[in-house]
Amino acid sequence: MTRIVPLRPEHRPALADLWVEAWAAAYPAIDFATRRGWLLDRLERMEAEGTRVLVAEVEGSPAGFVTVGSEGWIDQMLVGLGQQGRGVAAALMAAAKEASPSGLDLDVNADNGRAITFYRREGFVTTSHRLNEQGRPIDLMAWRPEPPPLRLRPS
Repeated sequence: MTRIVPLRPEHRPALADLWVEAWAAAYPAIDFATRRGWLLDRLERMEAEGTRVLVAEVEGSPAGFVTVGSEGWIDQMLVGLGQQGRGVAAALMAAAKEASPSGLDLDVNADNGRAITFYRREGFVTTSHRLNEQGRPIDLMAWRPEPPPLRLRPS
């Protein structure tokens, strides 16, 4: 069973390991191990700025995480390779939607088909495209809650 909890200091090393492993598998030409420190610093900075970092635990161990900024920006979302396809991402996204019920925004590498398929299944739509700092194509995506059904007053 997946449990979503706030980030605790002891989660950090395991989350960094999951992040390096998953990104290295997706983009083997990039040395993500050298970026491990960057992620740890970024998580600390985001938390200090009020971003919620939510961790998925499976059997008591970190399996993934999502960051949700005060304006609904998802900067990072990741599920460890061993837990992909088991509902962990859906549990994290449900927690993100609960943390920001007015909507969520994110960007995703345009060639990350698995992530884009997941986000679309979760109700996200592509709102624009751009290039990141390295010149890679990025899709910007947004989720907004469905408006409640219109109720007509009885005549």
